Amino acid sequence: MKKIKNSSIWAGFVALALALLGFMTPALASYDVNIPPPATPISTQIYGLHMYILWICVVIFFIVFGAMFYSIFKFRKSKGAQPDVNFHESTLIEIIWTTIPFVILLAIAIPATKTVLDMKDASNPDMTIKVTGYQWGWRYDYAAEDVGFYSNLATPWSQIGQPGETAPETKNPDYLLEVDNPLVVPVGKRVRLLVTSNDVIHGWYVPQLGVNQYGIPGFIKDVWFRADKAGTYKGQCSQICGKLHGYMPITVIVKSDADYATWLVEAKTKWGSKPAVAVAQPAEEDTSKKLGLAELKADGEKVYAANCVACHQANGKGMPPAFPPLAGSKVVLGAASQQIDVMLNGRAGTAMQSFAKLSNSELAAVITYTKNSFGNSTGVLVQAADVKAARK
Repeated sequence: MKKIKNSSIWAGFVALALALLGFMTPALASYDVNIPPPATPISTQIYGLHMYILWICVVIFFIVFGAMFYSIFKFRKSKGAQPDVNFHESTLIEIIWTTIPFVILLAIAIPATKTVLDMKDASNPDMTIKVTGYQWGWRYDYAAEDVGFYSNLATPWSQIGQPGETAPETKNPDYLLEVDNPLVVPVGKRVRLLVTSNDVIHGWYVPQLGVNQYGIPGFIKDVWFRADKAGTYKGQCSQICGKLHGYMPITVIVKSDADYATWLVEAKTKWGSKPAVAVAQPAEEDTSKKLGLAELKADGEKVYAANCVACHQANGKGMPPAFPPLAGSKVVLGAASQQIDVMLNGRAGTAMQSFAKLSNSELAAVITYTKNSFGNSTGVLVQAADVKAARK
């Protein structure tokens, strides 16, 4: 009777396992859990180390659980097995099960140590780029080329949506991973990154490049990569850095030497303070021009959508108490100088950070937009010259 009962239990267990396997099989066809394909020597080492250790774990799994299940099946009570109450420790067994884990750890530690040392060796770079994390975006400074720019999320908030809104627009293929100004580097060059932060701890993480470096305020950490093939590689901030942590994507575009040279000329024209070779020097921002209300509001709406809408919402009602409404705000309805000061310097003890990184024209436009939107009808216009004067 006991044999029949035990056989039924084992048969039921096997049937359940087969049913679960059959249920999961369709999903496995599109379920990818491995790390992305490597694109640099370091990420190739990391990928190889990952697979090497994975297979060691697989072998250990089958040996340990195989021995365990064999013992359970072979020496079960229904077969008449009895515990050996006279069993005593064996010196040989003690040595074996101490030596084997030690050897396994050595087999893992040696290649892992080599990979970590290679990751940290940022010497002899072909180029150096400073990476600064902000709440919530990145700034890239090519010191040798006198080029610096900000990189922010490019996915429109109309696709992301807001609490209480209807279904957002159809999402782009690179939803939440697209940026307005990507980091661009030449193929085959050893790139050294100097990573820091302007406010809280951020993490510059691009898995295919084998880079995950913390950006810590007041410290500069270095890391390097060398992409051996042109392409686009994406990542995100890896440290929980605040409300918009999930909206800090990273895009690195690796170009051929010729394409990089072309991009660099354009970048110097757009973001450099010195003229690029064979290109006229860009004019300094013209703050003397006065714009009308309609033009300022149109420009300001774009700046607001890119920098302010996440906290203060598209309707200007915010999410109190952390993010106060702009509709009917005393600061917005008050003197323009007060709002300019808040935008330039932030507000201590609150989530409101400084937006001094924006240009004078952008700040003037967004301030004008908030003063004349969301039911606010001040009629006040703020010009770029007003912001420039307040910076001094």
